[in-house]
Amino acid sequence: MAKFVHGTGEDQETKHVSTTKTPSAEQGSHSNYRRSLGTIALTATGLGSIIGSGWLFGAERAAAIAGPAAILAWIIGALVALTIALTYTELGSMFPKAGGMVRYGQYSHGSLAGYLAAWANWIAIVSVIPGEATASVQYMSSWDFGWTHALYDGKELTGTGVGLASVLLIFYFFLNWFAISLFAKTNTAITIFKVVVPVLTASALMFAHFDTSNIVHHGGFTPNGWSSVFTAVAVSGIVWAYNGFQSPLNMAGEARNPGKSLPKAVVWSIVIALVIYVALQVAFLMAVPGDKLAAGGGWAGLGFNSPLADLAVAWGLNWLALLLYADAFVSPSGTGMIYAATTSRMIHGVQENGHLPGIFGKVDKKTGVPRPALLLNLVIAFLFLAVFRGWGSLAEIVSVATVISYITGPVAVMSLRRLSPDLKRPVQLRAMPVIAPIAMIFGSLVLYWGRWPLTGKVILIMAVGLPVWAWYEIGKPLTQGRKPWAQLRPHLKAGAWMVAYLLVMAAVSYMGGKDFGGKGYLPEGWDILVVAVIGLAFYYWGVRSSWRNPTLLQAEAELQAADEDDAAETEAAKAPVGA
Repeated sequence: MAKFVHGTGEDQETKHVSTTKTPSAEQGSHSNYRRSLGTIALTATGLGSIIGSGWLFGAERAAAIAGPAAILAWIIGALVALTIALTYTELGSMFPKAGGMVRYGQYSHGSLAGYLAAWANWIAIVSVIPGEATASVQYMSSWDFGWTHALYDGKELTGTGVGLASVLLIFYFFLNWFAISLFAKTNTAITIFKVVVPVLTASALMFAHFDTSNIVHHGGFTPNGWSSVFTAVAVSGIVWAYNGFQSPLNMAGEARNPGKSLPKAVVWSIVIALVIYVALQVAFLMAVPGDKLAAGGGWAGLGFNSPLADLAVAWGLNWLALLLYADAFVSPSGTGMIYAATTSRMIHGVQENGHLPGIFGKVDKKTGVPRPALLLNLVIAFLFLAVFRGWGSLAEIVSVATVISYITGPVAVMSLRRLSPDLKRPVQLRAMPVIAPIAMIFGSLVLYWGRWPLTGKVILIMAVGLPVWAWYEIGKPLTQGRKPWAQLRPHLKAGAWMVAYLLVMAAVSYMGGKDFGGKGYLPEGWDILVVAVIGLAFYYWGVRSSWRNPTLLQAEAELQAADEDDAAETEAAKAPVGA
């Protein structure tokens, strides 16, 4: 049985802070979830999240930025995602709760860092839902019907396109409204289709036309320099695509055996997706007609509305084009459905962290679905769709916000090893003390590669969510006649590293190399080194500033109670009949 330390006097002073709930309340809310998802279903959830609209548009967008070197961008992106995912698999197996990704920062650092991490993660994920709907409608605009051409104007959806995308959002919503078992059955079937079609597409395009001269001509392998490869990782939809690895973690509350199934699902979903995405990128690069590249002035001049389908038509693969038009609904819709499910669990997690009204923590007893949270995400998805009408603009926002949410994983996993060394860890990698700081450096680099001013804009979006935190931690206690400052002080101290990190990264992005949108005050090459050092420095600051806050103590108590219940059930099963 795991051992638990009860904390210091400072911990006891802060145990009544607003982010604390009683263990029984927390357990009660989670008892309505159905632990019905196994390794295959969870892998399908991760793979289904990764293979969404990214494979339909990512190959062209990455090629436009980095040329043939886009192949390397997918490999780098997978390496970054896998390194960061390994930190989260340990956390997910320790705390198998719904909305896991929004909880870990709260466990290790308290309310401020926990809220910022949760806010970044939720923004990144909830905006994917309208992004998938947008992708479907954008592909539909290439259909050979007059009315479909009016859905997309070449840059963003028209009013009619937005209306059709809204219908898709409602479709995702209702698929999740009724039951988790319906979600699992539907998602597994859709994921199989989503894997088969990209593999078939890559194979068919390679067989139809494989022009290796595309790599030699039109600027060579790296027409825009090596910096463009890194930018492609950050903003072309690659981070967006691989971000799906966290979906199994957010569904941890419904996993049958999270200790075994979660790490397998996360790792396998990334590896399988990497093979598929590289094959698609190679097929795209070789299938683009040479005269089209010449006419457009190289890879940056590409402008397909439906990239893979347009290439299929160009080489007489009409059957493939029809299949792609159909899959343009299935793949994004499957991912949109998954994210509608996982974001509702995230909202539940944020509510249990103490930063949303209690209604968003309610789980329907009959279906096991957090319906109020599902409804809130639908409303937010409509808002994103109204503001960001193009897949490219949404991909950029999602990618940078995702990276910001990543940085808490490496810090939290090593912080909890320091704070709770005896806590049971079904997944525990010996190399984690090396993996975690490397993951922090990778995350910082990808954030920098996102280019100024995009990095600054997304960091500003992070600040927009702070009034909600301030209300629950300061405003609400004051209206109740309480003075929150003494209780809040350790949370502010523990979360200062994350606030400082975002400000410093914004400044470095602004002053950085011109290749990454900065002013050029940092010489090329040195800027990468500076960002790596910053990432490492804030990693150590973050780990050292973690503390045994009330939320962690509560989680430990719940896990200890669960262990005792399991032990009692085991003893009862061993007892002789009639004893």
